[in-house]
Amino acid sequence: MTARFAERLGSARPVAAAAVVTSRPEGGFDTELAHVGPGADGDYEIGSISKGITGLLYADAMDRGEVAPDATLADHLPLAGTAVGGVTLASIATHESGLPRVASGLETWRRTWEFMRHGTNPYREDLDQLVEQARSVRLRAPRHRYSNLGFELLGHAVAEAVGVPYAVLVRSRIAEPLGLDPFYVPMSEADLLRTAVRGRSRRGGNRPPWVSEAIGPAGGIRASVEAMAGLTRALLDGSAPGVRALDPAVRVGRSSHIGIAWHTMKVRDRDVTWHNGGTGGFRSWIGVDRAAGRGVVVLCASAALVDGIGLALLVPRR
Repeated sequence: MTARFAERLGSARPVAAAAVVTSRPEGGFDTELAHVGPGADGDYEIGSISKGITGLLYADAMDRGEVAPDATLADHLPLAGTAVGGVTLASIATHESGLPRVASGLETWRRTWEFMRHGTNPYREDLDQLVEQARSVRLRAPRHRYSNLGFELLGHAVAEAVGVPYAVLVRSRIAEPLGLDPFYVPMSEADLLRTAVRGRSRRGGNRPPWVSEAIGPAGGIRASVEAMAGLTRALLDGSAPGVRALDPAVRVGRSSHIGIAWHTMKVRDRDVTWHNGGTGGFRSWIGVDRAAGRGVVVLCASAALVDGIGLALLVPRR
């Protein structure tokens, strides 16, 4: 795969990695890794694939009886008496809560402008600031609408229900049980490991890392391709905590469904369950064909899209 992968990425994406995981008929998995740039230990921002991890943690917390199926945000965060407080965790999990993509306001617009002009991280809140933002949010009609804000709140609500910070929840229930390393949630640049890869814009300019407490559940996890391959194996063999999050639950469009954060769609008559991610300097994609026992991860330290590469590796044309 290495030569094909490098050819697909091309010179515009000089720092990237991919993994193809395939189950063996006799049991176990074969894992093939490819790299352009750093080795297998380099850790990347996985962006909104973090929402998929939050989905696993939410399903696992329900399985453990720590979160009720009809729980609201106000049950676990100080949002009582607000419109957002009455939003159910279940509606956020399928992006049907009525929450906007991001909180509105002058500060949000200022940070968006700074990101567009200079590539700075627009998600810099701590948990207290996130909750304060949420207090004044106006809900929209409850239909399918992708929400970063929703998954920020969902992940922290689950963590509060368990009684630990979100970063600790990821480490104790995903990273350590599955042996994923590095796989972590940095809350400041000081938390970045020496293996942290630097992201770049499409034109090659350096981008600052997206690190903060608030963004963790929606886009703040970092991982190496080997760690993501380990997660993929756990999704395929069912050993990942909360793996039922992958099961399609709500129809979205003509041929797509969503479970708890995870999307499922038909690709050349195969059911592909997937999530992608993007931050200021990174793009990512993970997909599994559960029936075939095959999965693919693509991580890229550039803002150039990699979804097509991931799909081509997962469901190749005959």
